[in-house]
Amino acid sequence: MAHRVHDHQGRLPVTKATVLALPPSSQAKDLRPRWTALDSLLCGAFAGAVAKTVIAPLDRTKIIFQVSSNRFSAKEAFRLIYCTYMKGGLLSLWRGNSATMVRVIPYAAIQFCSHDQYKRLLGSYYGFQGKALPPFPRFLAGSLAGTTAAILTYPLDMVRARMAVTAREMYSNIMHVFVRISQEEGVKTLYRGFAPTILGVIPYAGITFFTYETLKKLHTEKTKRPQPYPYERLAFGACAGLIGQSASYPLDVVRRRMQTAGVTGSSCSTILGTVRVILAQEGVVHGLYKGLSMNWLKGPIAVGISFTTFDLTHSLLLKVHQMGYFTF
Repeated sequence: MAHRVHDHQGRLPVTKATVLALPPSSQAKDLRPRWTALDSLLCGAFAGAVAKTVIAPLDRTKIIFQVSSNRFSAKEAFRLIYCTYMKGGLLSLWRGNSATMVRVIPYAAIQFCSHDQYKRLLGSYYGFQGKALPPFPRFLAGSLAGTTAAILTYPLDMVRARMAVTAREMYSNIMHVFVRISQEEGVKTLYRGFAPTILGVIPYAGITFFTYETLKKLHTEKTKRPQPYPYERLAFGACAGLIGQSASYPLDVVRRRMQTAGVTGSSCSTILGTVRVILAQEGVVHGLYKGLSMNWLKGPIAVGISFTTFDLTHSLLLKVHQMGYFTF
């Protein structure tokens, strides 16, 4: 009897120690920061909105030249900006930016979020889970992310292009554009220029994400710092935007011509037909590459700001999660 009591008492500390050891392990697991798809969507939406708002006047000017037969030059571009300002005031330079935001916020959110998901899937498939992807999967993740975002938000891009090149009296707001196009030109018109958009976004998004991710990887290997400084992120994003937009620019011109054909009187309805018209009337340099120098100014700025804002917001959200706030 005494032996049984002694044996029972001898086991108690072990049982007690086991029970007490469980909560800390469970708590440590719960306190780890978690990065969710919702976080990616929020960071991507904010990054896209900031970047596009900053370069909106330059973007609008580029579109106006892309859809016209007037020859582009830096002098003429800034003259157009000045005339727009004198005629309609400062806010007129951001005409169509509301439509841009309606498109860019979901576009950027979907693009950055899907990029994270594609990186995870491709990393698992190629055996690089949690590590930097090899070159081709890195390019593929960017291309798939851009294509996904373009497919889901294309009509908004069409509306934004129409608002950028028309007078305020023609379209009063975003819904008015949708209604007039649907009634006067048909619903299919909302997807005019879709093919060159997808053909252009595959190299553009692939090269842009590939370049940015590669530069960050090389930076980490050389400096041994896990994260670049903000100004370094801006430089990496600028390089990525410069290379990506230069590679896909002719298709961007073709896309804009097809999107705005209904209001410019152009007969551009197919990719090859549009290319033939541009080459016949304006040539290669002054036609398919019209406004490229403007893109070299605004493109690197926009992409640099976008990637930098996304990464910094990403880091901020992770810190917020570590503090125990906004855990989804």
